Amino acid sequence: MVLNYIWIAFFLLAFVVAVVQSVFYGNVNVWSDIIDSTFANSKTAFEISLGLTGVLSLWMGVMKIGEKGGMVNAISRFLSPVFTRLFPDIPKGHPATGAIFMNIAANMLGLDNAATPLGLKAMERLQELNPKKDTATNPMIMFLVLNTSGLTIIPVSIMVYRAQLGAAQPTDVFIPILLATFVATLAGIIVVSMYQKINLFQPVLIATLGGMCLLVAAIIWFFSSMDKDTMNTVSSLAANVILFTIIVGFILAGIRKKVNVYDAFVEGAKDGFSTAVRIIPYLVAILVAIGVFRASGCMDYLVGGIKNLVAMTGSDTSFVDALPTAIMKPLSGSGARGLMVDTMTAYGADSFAGRLSCIFQGSTDTTFYILAVYFGSVGIKNTRHAVTCGLLADLAGVLAAIFVAYMFFG
Repeated sequence: MVLNYIWIAFFLLAFVVAVVQSVFYGNVNVWSDIIDSTFANSKTAFEISLGLTGVLSLWMGVMKIGEKGGMVNAISRFLSPVFTRLFPDIPKGHPATGAIFMNIAANMLGLDNAATPLGLKAMERLQELNPKKDTATNPMIMFLVLNTSGLTIIPVSIMVYRAQLGAAQPTDVFIPILLATFVATLAGIIVVSMYQKINLFQPVLIATLGGMCLLVAAIIWFFSSMDKDTMNTVSSLAANVILFTIIVGFILAGIRKKVNVYDAFVEGAKDGFSTAVRIIPYLVAILVAIGVFRASGCMDYLVGGIKNLVAMTGSDTSFVDALPTAIMKPLSGSGARGLMVDTMTAYGADSFAGRLSCIFQGSTDTTFYILAVYFGSVGIKNTRHAVTCGLLADLAGVLAAIFVAYMFFG
């Protein structure tokens, strides 16, 4: 519903601005620019979707091997000591715990197709424990904020889009995204814990969260001691090594479980092909709308206005060109994806704005969409502090994304 209003607004605002430009400024060429943009962006959307097919099939195949090889279950077991303390209201051994673990693990591995049904199942289980069926419980809110903070180990789709749009090193945003999404997730956990009076100073939580913070600090310190060229080289090398190690690890896990890894790969690759085809109409719709919005001059007015406000504070304005992606992300995943692609197309995949838009896209998730779908699936009307906590986690992710982008690419 939110995306519907945004989509309509793009066209209506573009029409109004085009009328103003042609009537008051005599810029009649704006109409031809808008029409040319609709055709050009519809073609671009199709070409991007078609180009996604191969790489997306590859990664969906690899993920299917990992899923059947037990990697999702392994991550669930690894997270168990932490999650039982973050969800103290869930009785020990309740089925909701397993569904939550599976959903979070699937999200971390980028298994979107598996994560959503697992998340809905987790909400059904949590609703069984809910004494007030129309009001969100504490475990529900913690669960959804962990989802909206977007913790993902492998941002497959972002790297695929970068490859399609000509990035020299599509994986160079891998580590920056990891850092930004970690900050968003940590902020979400802290904010929810403050609302729900969860003691974060328990030994297991201190060891886990503190250890992760030290690791992130060590990564930042390690890279901050390098010049920009060396940093980019080492970051890309580390990302490539990590990604290939994950592929080999998934294959070995499949072999250990006596999975026919080839058949599992083909099964997952089929899902990748259908996914790539399925997103064509959505990508066409959003890219055409954004193209019209940009061709009419609306995007220039929006970005220019924000730049002027930022410049008044004496701050650098380089990040503003990528800001539309961050603004859109809590509202719509496909809308933010479209703006990310639009930013890389307009400024270049390897530009500062292009890279930052990718980090924005990977640092948080679609807060309002997730809350609407998950709460709606079990009839929750009173969301309590879920929206506040989700948006605060998003804000932390956006600020972290800007910081790491300047650190790696500024």
